[in-house]
Amino acid sequence: MGNSAANSATAVNVGLPESNVPSSAAAKKTQIIAIYGKGGIGKSFTLANLSYMMAQQGKKVLLIGCDPKSDTTTLLFGGKACPTIIETSAKKKAAGDAVAIGDVCFKRDGVFAMELGGPEVGRGCGGRGIIHGFELLESLGFHEWDFDYVLLDFLGDVVCGGFGLPIARDMCQKVIVVGSNDLQSLYVANNVCSAVEYFRGLGGNVGVAGIVINKDDGTGEAQAWAKAAGIPVLAAIPAHEDIRRKSASYQIVGMPGGDWGPLFEELGVNVAEAPPMRPKPLSQDELLGLFSGDAVGRNVVLEPATIKDMCGKSNLDKPTLEVIYDDV
Repeated sequence: MGNSAANSATAVNVGLPESNVPSSAAAKKTQIIAIYGKGGIGKSFTLANLSYMMAQQGKKVLLIGCDPKSDTTTLLFGGKACPTIIETSAKKKAAGDAVAIGDVCFKRDGVFAMELGGPEVGRGCGGRGIIHGFELLESLGFHEWDFDYVLLDFLGDVVCGGFGLPIARDMCQKVIVVGSNDLQSLYVANNVCSAVEYFRGLGGNVGVAGIVINKDDGTGEAQAWAKAAGIPVLAAIPAHEDIRRKSASYQIVGMPGGDWGPLFEELGVNVAEAPPMRPKPLSQDELLGLFSGDAVGRNVVLEPATIKDMCGKSNLDKPTLEVIYDDV
């Protein structure tokens, strides 16, 4: 993929004004795209089907799962879990062997895929695992690999540094968020946009290409958020029983000629062509304003607590450590 992602991504969005206007096209051949979303919102489903369809459209695609659940490639491979980079690295190191590409990267119908993995609960930092995983990828020649698209699946509601790596270090040119018509997923999507703007303020160059609305029930909150944030809707995947059932059984629905093929064909084109944008993150009140009052409790009045509420009495005798000297 030529020079380092940081250097190549720097060519994107240089000199972009504060207004929300598209950047120039990515200067490098490989587009590295980070996809973020709330856990359970359907990132892995979206990415497994998107990567499969893009490969059928003649693109050379690498899918890297960066979610500790490691479910992106499991769906792509029909329910078959592949060895993760972190666990493979640990085993190879213990045996005194080096990690090879064939140990961690696998193929299905033209899609190349790998999983970073993560530590067991309570046994390490997931964000640090992400950093270690990318350090290993770099040692395997990540920046020299020849792909049209590299898709990174990142958990959006974990805010530690490792999960913000693509944005903070300009490792990608653009970000796509996956959300639905619910407050929590849009809160995460809005936070990702805020992170993009924060690092732009520090000299970063990553932009937001749009949102994929998953499990769309037609209520319109996600569309309203996208309009307010100034980013396009790349696709709206309906909350349909056929999609739910097939996804639950690890079937790819984004196949040419299938019922949902046209939807993912359009998504593949939109993801490829959407320019990175400067988003306009909403304030908390603006985000809540997208939802009806009975859904978010805006009629509730915040009543301040008192010391009596907390302790059962109005005053607290608090001894002081201050030393008082008598006047001499």
